[in-house]
Amino acid sequence: MLINQDFSVDRSKYIGGSDIGAILGLSRFRSPLEVWLEKTGKETKKPDSLPLRFGSFAEAFVASEYARATSFELIHDESIYIHPKHSFMSAHIDRFVLEGGAASSTSNPTRILECKTANPFSSGDWGEVGSDEVPMSYLCQCIWYMAITNINKVDLAVLFGNSDFRIYEISRDLELETVILQKASLFWNEYVLKDIAPPAQSESDCQTLFSKGDPAKSVEAKAQTLELSKRLQLLNSEIDVREEEISSIKQNIMNQMGDAESMTYQGKVLATWKAPKPSFRLDSKRLETDHPQIASNYKIPVQNSRRLVIKELSL
Repeated sequence: MLINQDFSVDRSKYIGGSDIGAILGLSRFRSPLEVWLEKTGKETKKPDSLPLRFGSFAEAFVASEYARATSFELIHDESIYIHPKHSFMSAHIDRFVLEGGAASSTSNPTRILECKTANPFSSGDWGEVGSDEVPMSYLCQCIWYMAITNINKVDLAVLFGNSDFRIYEISRDLELETVILQKASLFWNEYVLKDIAPPAQSESDCQTLFSKGDPAKSVEAKAQTLELSKRLQLLNSEIDVREEEISSIKQNIMNQMGDAESMTYQGKVLATWKAPKPSFRLDSKRLETDHPQIASNYKIPVQNSRRLVIKELSL
């Protein structure tokens, strides 16, 4: 089933391919809670960053490089595809691939093309060219698309930086597909439809879920929590020791450099110590002193995040 309308308008109505890795806890960029906030309408901000914008911009280029490398015909279809049995599962396909030649009204896609851009420093997360050794979040995205379209192969084309272009091939895995669809159904039915937040997976998630505290409320710690707090204090003390060592090493190097802006070893730059270009900021204290009325007109309340402080107990 497909729906001919703007995919971005309907993100809150469906789980899409870009959501599934986050739902499974495999994404470095989003947590299950962030997906839940979007699907329940509690967070309506559209994800936006330079890498995301570049990835969208470069999609056509990656697709053209794939077509050049394979000589396959590509179909660009912006429809939303819906799973035949699960109306909340959707797919927005980058390109469909025709291996048999020029596209015609009777031609059926034989595989899917998924286009990616990646930081060159992340190339170690990928395996041999032509294999299915891709980051798990992307693998699950490809499995998701095959489940919805009933197409058995996905070629994942990725451009690292501007000089390393690779094609990976993922085949349909019905066992993995079943697991992914089950977990997606659980997320949708137990969390989204019931409006219950999924478990937090990071400090950021905890700050989001429990952003406001109740001064009149207190909870009793479990014995295990007390041990964890002691462990945390030990780790913090180890960090302090390491920071002191780091500071000492930096001081040693700075004393050697003096007023020199660079340090070399056998002709190669080992360290630099330069002042950055001057930056400008508003002198708010002076503004309040010289023009208090103007300053008061531009003051806004800022809600700070709750701060966790662990106390050392003597028991």
